[in-house]
Amino acid sequence: MKSLQAIIHLSSSSHISFLFYGLAIICLTSATVSASYGGNETDYHALLSFKSKITKDPYKVLTTWNHSFHFCDWSGISCGKRHKRVTALWLGSKGLEGSLSPHVGNLSFLRKLGLWNNSLQGTIPHELGRLSRLRRLGLHQNKFSGVIPTNLSGCSNLEDLWLSENKLAGSIPKEVSLLSKLARLVIDKNKFTHLAGIPPFLGNITSMEEFSASGNPFGGSIPDTLGHWKSLTVFYCQECSLYGSIPNSIFNLSLLVNFFLGDNYLTGSLPSEIGNQLPNLEFLRLWGNELTGGLPPSISNCSKLIHLDMSSNNFSGKLTIDFSKLRDINNIQLSDNNFHGHEEAVDMRFVDSLKNCTRLISLELYNCNLIGVLPISIGNLSGQLSYVDLGDNQLFGNLPSSIGSLVGLTFLNLEANLFKGKIPTTIGKLQKLHRLGLLRNQFSGPIPDAIGNLSLLNELYLDSNELEGHIPSSLGNCKELNDLYLADNRLTGKIPKQILQLPSLTIALDLSHNSLAGSIPSEIKDLKMLRELYLSHNNLSGTIASSLSECVGLTVLNLSGNIFQGIIPSSLNSLRGLEELDISQNNLSGKIPQFLDKWSSLKVLNLSFNDFEGEVPVLGVFANASAFSVLGNNKLCGGLVTLKLPKCKEKGNNRLTGKIPKQILQLPSLTIALDLSHNSLAGSIPSEIKDLKMLRELYLSHNNLSGTIASSLSECVGLTVLNLSGNIFQGIIPSSLNSLRGLEELDISQNNLSGKIPQFLDKWSSLKVLNLSFNDFEGEVPVLGVFANASAFSVLGNNKLCGGLVTLKLPKCKEKGSKKKRFPFFIFFIVIAPTLFIVLCCVYLLYKKKRNSQPSQSSENERFLKVSYNELLKATDGFSTENLIGEGGFSSVYKGILDSNHNKPVAVKVLHLQNKGAHKSFLAECEAWRNIRHRNLLKIITSCSSTDFKGTDFKALVYEFMPNGSVHDWLHSSAYASKLNLLQRINILRDRRDRNRSEGRVFQRRKKVILESEVKKTD
Repeated sequence: MKSLQAIIHLSSSSHISFLFYGLAIICLTSATVSASYGGNETDYHALLSFKSKITKDPYKVLTTWNHSFHFCDWSGISCGKRHKRVTALWLGSKGLEGSLSPHVGNLSFLRKLGLWNNSLQGTIPHELGRLSRLRRLGLHQNKFSGVIPTNLSGCSNLEDLWLSENKLAGSIPKEVSLLSKLARLVIDKNKFTHLAGIPPFLGNITSMEEFSASGNPFGGSIPDTLGHWKSLTVFYCQECSLYGSIPNSIFNLSLLVNFFLGDNYLTGSLPSEIGNQLPNLEFLRLWGNELTGGLPPSISNCSKLIHLDMSSNNFSGKLTIDFSKLRDINNIQLSDNNFHGHEEAVDMRFVDSLKNCTRLISLELYNCNLIGVLPISIGNLSGQLSYVDLGDNQLFGNLPSSIGSLVGLTFLNLEANLFKGKIPTTIGKLQKLHRLGLLRNQFSGPIPDAIGNLSLLNELYLDSNELEGHIPSSLGNCKELNDLYLADNRLTGKIPKQILQLPSLTIALDLSHNSLAGSIPSEIKDLKMLRELYLSHNNLSGTIASSLSECVGLTVLNLSGNIFQGIIPSSLNSLRGLEELDISQNNLSGKIPQFLDKWSSLKVLNLSFNDFEGEVPVLGVFANASAFSVLGNNKLCGGLVTLKLPKCKEKGNNRLTGKIPKQILQLPSLTIALDLSHNSLAGSIPSEIKDLKMLRELYLSHNNLSGTIASSLSECVGLTVLNLSGNIFQGIIPSSLNSLRGLEELDISQNNLSGKIPQFLDKWSSLKVLNLSFNDFEGEVPVLGVFANASAFSVLGNNKLCGGLVTLKLPKCKEKGSKKKRFPFFIFFIVIAPTLFIVLCCVYLLYKKKRNSQPSQSSENERFLKVSYNELLKATDGFSTENLIGEGGFSSVYKGILDSNHNKPVAVKVLHLQNKGAHKSFLAECEAWRNIRHRNLLKIITSCSSTDFKGTDFKALVYEFMPNGSVHDWLHSSAYASKLNLLQRINILRDRRDRNRSEGRVFQRRKKVILESEVKKTD
């Protein structure tokens, strides 16, 4: 027994110990959590709120943001060592999507907030203005919209504000000027505007070191107040639509390193001492403005200058900058100015001073009106020089062979100058060259074989010179060549096969306007991806190479001005991407291939001055007279009327007569074409034509067929071509032809047809060619469908037509419904006016009577109260027997007090829906009360259709309560009978009679019979 007690005691002790340890662990855990977060729960919840607003986290950087880690150990979070408060939230370039939570404003110890290069959107929360310790705010390269919050001025310690490349708009708030410690304001590539240009109040931020606002449509001018930024080193305001002059105060910012004002509308000139005022300049970019005057020589004193870009201005005068002092310069961009001095042929002397610019990479002086000889010292320029553009000047003389010393060149453009002599062979040393442009000069002699050494060459432009000799086969070594232009020279010989075997030649090959001979080599087939091929105006002969058909990438093919002969090979049908084809001025013959009118891409076609014969098509490019030319082909016929070509001769030269035999029209196999044109067939079109349901083309033109156009043609639903021209058909175009919705060509010209042009013709989307000319049509010409293209239809010789396209020059149509004589007004007044007056009076009386007899639905809706079952239950004290005032076969009537009726007594008639016919009685009574109007009828207040507490249907009518009892009581009860005299009793009987008549009139008019549902002896 003692042992059992001991066991029980031990067991109880162990349980107590377990509970004690459990409580201790809980307390320790709570203490740990409390110690962990302490007073930092605000930071913790703010970060969780930030996370909740992130909808996409592709790099899973927020996966560590959970209870397993202290928030100071979360990705992108830094905390202070002492208080463990968040000091930095740094999550740039993490691919985050979503919005910025306003609870970030609760991170009161935050010093750095960086969320750049994400896809955050929405507005910038104004709660950020609470972050008084914030120094760096980087929200650039996101999708934020709206405006800069005005209370951002609360970030009194802010030094860096980066908001560039967002969708922010509006003006920069004036409160930004209160950020007295702001050193860097970067807002470029947004949509900020300001009526007066850059806001002048920004000049109050005297701590400014970097201001970048490029790509904002400020408009206006640069304020003079920006001269207060004495610490400014970077000024970026390109593409800001700024105008006016640059304030002189800007040129006093001696610490300025980067000065960018390109692509604006700035005017005026630069101060002559700019180089002395801004000695620390490294980047000076004022391109794309309207600056005038000379380039100040003092720029030579900007000894740290790396990039000088003054292109696309109106600078003038001789270029006098001493570039020898600019030893660190990389880029000189001065194109599109006027640097011609007063002295002749000395404009290029500045080149001598460039030899000390050992870091020079780019030299651009395109279109500067420079006149002179390119000095030999050009070869002494930097070995790093890769880009030289001296095109579109007036440089003359020979191209110095020292040009070959610039072995770092990748781009050399000397186009549109006056260079003469031979192209130096040293050009072959420029083995890094990608583009060589020597076009539009006066170079002569042969093309150097050494050009074949330029194995990296992509573009070679030698056109419009006086080069002669053969095309060197060494060009086949230029394995990267995309464009080759040798046009407009004096080159002879054959086209070398080697250049046709360059698979890299994909953009253009232009050998036109030379004296090349022979046929097109079959190797042309290797240029499968070439887009443009120009071989025009040479002496090429033979037939057009069928191997051209493999150049399926061609969009332009020009073979004009040669001596090709033979036919156009049918294999060219594969060139379905051609947009321009010119084979004019050759000796080609034969018929125009049918495939040409099926090329949907073909926009321009020139077949002129050859020896083609036969009929000119009218589809595709041939449907637009301005898109093709067949001049100088005297054997052609047909085509568009505007070509004025002779009509084609009778096909087959037959002279068949008689009627069209019915038997051939009953051949179901006749599905492709039936051509009986250009004979002397007579009579009408047999009705058996309807059996040719699948026939595609029917030609009955130029016969003596007569009568009306057979309506049975409407059953030939497979027709795409129908030609009935040159007959003597008469009458109208039958409306049944509307079923021929697949027609592409319809020609019914030169007949005696009349009437109006059917409306269905402009609705046929398939119709490409329509000829209605030389008939007797009348009325308005449509302007939709085929009628919208003047070259696709003809209505010539129809003198009664009007309207249509302006290009038709038809008279305007008369107004519809116009009369020749105006009806006399006095007849109208005497005859019409009294009649109209009587009609109006009748209408008014009928309207007034109807209005008096039938109140509007809206008034009825306003008159009736809306009551529920609960209200009626309350009004009748639960439908108690004490309030029961009457009972019938279909209903019971209770007295009640309805709150919504101003506490006036009402009579509630509750239907016994369980009785057969009660529901029908309810509907009939509602219908009756809706239509009957009489002064002696009881007034109905409203109705109720609902369910009771048991869920069963409930319906009731609510009447005005009559406190004086029933008529029966007044007539027969001893309590009331003594109060009625004889006259009052007679009036009661008369009113009852009037009520019955009123009900009869109302319901006879509605063709319904209403019987009182509950007839009692008291009635």
